[in-house]
Amino acid sequence: MTQNPFGGEGGFDMSALLQQAQQMQEQLMSAQARLAEAEVEGTVAGGAVTVTVSGTGDLLGVQIRAGEINGSDADDLSDLGDMIVAAWRDAKARADALAGEQLGPLTGGLGDLAGGAGDSAGEIPGGGQPFGFGGPPSGSGGSPGLGG
Repeated sequence: MTQNPFGGEGGFDMSALLQQAQQMQEQLMSAQARLAEAEVEGTVAGGAVTVTVSGTGDLLGVQIRAGEINGSDADDLSDLGDMIVAAWRDAKARADALAGEQLGPLTGGLGDLAGGAGDSAGEIPGGGQPFGFGGPPSGSGGSPGLGG
């Protein structure tokens, strides 16, 4: 079938659509590669602890400034653990922001469906239930989304 199924001039052009999709895929893959190579730091306590993550959020390193922590004091060690977590959260937030800048224009608001970039903050579309199914009707005690 060589005839355009949607009419003549200005009709649906499948080859142009496929070409545009291929270009978008190449741009997305390029942006993801740049993110994987990027390094982002998070710090706490005036630089006492610095954590480095990749642009995709993978932990790359932890630096602890000498003289900041007494390794023989249990409270200091507990505080160190808390500072590492806080520095990682700071770095991860910066990596997420970078991912949003890099991928946001390419994903068009697809959120986590596009590899973690966007504003959805990990929420499942449809109110937190898979495929948009809600929980059981009030008082039914039935299976979620199955109506009883």
